[in-house]
Amino acid sequence: MKREQSDAAALAGSSARFRVGVFALIFDEAGRVLLIHRNDIDWWNLPGGGMEIGETVDEAVRREVHEETGLEVAVERLVGVYSKPQKQEVVLTFRCRVVGGALTPTEEARDCRYFPPEALPANTLPKHRQRIEDALLNRAEAVLRAQRSSTAEDQGLTLEVSRGAGEEEKPGDGRA
Repeated sequence: MKREQSDAAALAGSSARFRVGVFALIFDEAGRVLLIHRNDIDWWNLPGGGMEIGETVDEAVRREVHEETGLEVAVERLVGVYSKPQKQEVVLTFRCRVVGGALTPTEEARDCRYFPPEALPANTLPKHRQRIEDALLNRAEAVLRAQRSSTAEDQGLTLEVSRGAGEEEKPGDGRA
């Protein structure tokens, strides 16, 4: 355990910037998908975010969902792995099942609602639309996708809204 802690401490102080993101696909009994409307940007997206040092993937998914929606979930299966080499980022998206909690807006999300997959809000992040489509394929194996470039709406406007013009990108800016 000491070695794991020292490895985690070394990584935390490292200047290397490699990010692992985790997102949850949560469907209700009617087949609608849960989206959150973030406080910092005017986009709907899947609940999720970055892993923290020392955290397992399962812990990260459960923490992010709870922080953003108030729900407790069980992680069921991996839906997709999305790599973004231009940002040194890998995003893991999981299908999850609600096991407790209550759906409620939080400090991170002004609203959280279920939507039919065919009627998502116009301002749903395009890459998150793709992840929802991937989940609906119901494949036995995970989808592997490289996201080499984002649309202007997905990349430029998201960063502009979240940090303001002229600022440098900080780790965690934009949604994975």
